[in-house]
Amino acid sequence: MFSNRYVRTIILSRVLLQLGIWIRNYAVLLYVTDLTHNNPVYVSLISVAEFAPIFLFGLIGGTFADRWRPKHTMVWSDLLSGLSVGAVLLAVMNGGWIALLIGSFISASLSQFSQPSAMKLYKRHVPAEQLQSVMAMSQTVIAVFTVLGPVIGTFIFMQFGITASLILTAVLFLGSSLVLSSLPRDAEDPKSGDTGGFMQELMAGLRYIGSNPSLRTLCLTFSLVGLASGLTQPLQIFIVIEQLGLEKQSLQWFVMTNGAAMLVGGVAVMGIAKKVKPQLLLTLGLFVASICTIGIGASTMIWLTTVLLAISGLFYPCIHGGIQTLIVRNTKGAFIGRVSGAITPVFMGMMVMGLFISGYLKDMSSLLTVYVVSGGLIIVGAILLLPLIVEKRRKAERGPAS
Repeated sequence: MFSNRYVRTIILSRVLLQLGIWIRNYAVLLYVTDLTHNNPVYVSLISVAEFAPIFLFGLIGGTFADRWRPKHTMVWSDLLSGLSVGAVLLAVMNGGWIALLIGSFISASLSQFSQPSAMKLYKRHVPAEQLQSVMAMSQTVIAVFTVLGPVIGTFIFMQFGITASLILTAVLFLGSSLVLSSLPRDAEDPKSGDTGGFMQELMAGLRYIGSNPSLRTLCLTFSLVGLASGLTQPLQIFIVIEQLGLEKQSLQWFVMTNGAAMLVGGVAVMGIAKKVKPQLLLTLGLFVASICTIGIGASTMIWLTTVLLAISGLFYPCIHGGIQTLIVRNTKGAFIGRVSGAITPVFMGMMVMGLFISGYLKDMSSLLTVYVVSGGLIIVGAILLLPLIVEKRRKAERGPAS
């Protein structure tokens, strides 16, 4: 697998990008909480700046990635990301910390053009029998940095400050661009001349979802889970500060615990996926996640919060794996890409909505209330799946009888 030049180069590029992203994210988080005295509204806006581009530019970036040359797109996306971080650094040095939010938004937006281009290069240059292993490796890189990224990002900020963190982020992004520039020149693609394909495919996917009861249910469940995730995502630091009475730097250890549990849970789900029906797997994951979410919001004990985060991480792959399997099983082959392209923005859109209002909800109520609301939304999402489970069971019972 690593004998393939494209695989080696793109994986190295992803490592540099992930490292830069985590250093940037934690530097921005810790710097803004210092300046705003832990203001939850500004903390939530950080998450909006980081996640909103996935919703706003995911489909657009994927469409242009198919029309533009992939290597060219990736090199320029990473180069512009590095330059945007440099511009933000200049603004911060002059006292304009709001530029951190704008810079995070721009950098995350450019990533939505780079990532689909990497997939296009994999498809072109990786043999079919190696493609699954390469994709698993890409996901492993992300999982590893989910565990190590918070530790590295927090350490660099605490030791060297915001200026050094942003400089290192820019260097890593520019390094990724330089690494990708070593790839061979893109082959010229014939122009399709189809200017309406994007909207046509999007509308076809939406119509297909609307006509399929199973996909409608999954879409609604996915949107509720997205909203629930958005509500709690930016408030994790307040669990550490307010509920547990720890320094904000301790957030890294809780994130690392959750990430490590996700890795273990992912391996476990791979082993049991063939034995457990996906709708049961998904429903179980949602019910466990809802209980853990409410428990984390109520817990004032470090050991209990850690255990709940670990359990939540272990069962998170059940949610992800269950939804993806159900989408594939309930979608005709010709519509899989369009359905995924329509459902994912729904999840991200609701998540961004949750990110945006979470700080305001905390100010108007309490941290516990927000976590209870989040857990309640997940429970509703699980309940919506029960008719699917009953219907599948009835069909299974009728099958042998008939």
